[in-house]
Amino acid sequence: MKDEVFEHYRNAGSIAAKLLHEGAQKIRIGVSYLEIVESIEARVSEEGAALAFPLNLSLNEDAAHDTASYSDARIFAKGDVAKLDLGVQVEGYIADTATTVDLGNNSLLVDASREALEAAISAIHPGAAAGDLGRAIQHEIESRGYRPISNLTGHGLDRYVLHRSPTIPNIGIAGGVVLEEGMVFAIEPFATTGSGHVNEKKRVEIFSQLAPKPVRIPAARTIMEKIRDRHGLPFSRRWLGEKKLDLALPALVRSNILHAYPVLSDITGSLVSQHEHTVIVTGDGCIVTTR
Repeated sequence: MKDEVFEHYRNAGSIAAKLLHEGAQKIRIGVSYLEIVESIEARVSEEGAALAFPLNLSLNEDAAHDTASYSDARIFAKGDVAKLDLGVQVEGYIADTATTVDLGNNSLLVDASREALEAAISAIHPGAAAGDLGRAIQHEIESRGYRPISNLTGHGLDRYVLHRSPTIPNIGIAGGVVLEEGMVFAIEPFATTGSGHVNEKKRVEIFSQLAPKPVRIPAARTIMEKIRDRHGLPFSRRWLGEKKLDLALPALVRSNILHAYPVLSDITGSLVSQHEHTVIVTGDGCIVTTR
């Protein structure tokens, strides 16, 4: 990895770690969900970086892909388990990190995903298999009486690319990608009191561009212009700034121009915790960019 690229990854990680901590400190009972999301997103720009994806803030049984809508009226309530997932990019090089804020009495659940993440990081070295990391994650979560979410995984990162090889499972599997020096990826264990499997909800607030195809509808052209500088990275419906543009989003999805990210949720009434770090594999282990 070139020194310049390495520094971009480290810079993005440093900013992400700082702002994730700031955001977690702001989540309190009675505070506005929309206010938290918009304030943290604004801080990324203030730090001289850009968002790799809209700030994910997913509550309780919702594990991923939720963010604030235009006029989101939600406030944090006693008992909420809030997953704060932040992606920062510097010149396209991404840091992806997450933490869980417990507004109830769920410290063991929160510990389960945190300790699973640390166990996976400890298992990283060139020649290790991704399945070994999944096995470490599964053990830490199940030993505390919870289930890992089997159909959510960690993922490789590249310039303006949020998901690529290697896939890092949250359960033990045979083999998997063999880790090599210079690989960059995010590890994100999810621990749940529910089924250990997420499904898609109808709620969709996040999209990304799949292909640069010509569009005829004026509203669709406006959307494509607004997201041009995203380089294919995800964006929020809220970022479009005009509710009238919403009507064009489903048509762009149907035309395979945009990809939709529905909220991913375990069974109703369950609780999910998440922790995540971005790592770069080194000759004798790894560097965690998001500490």
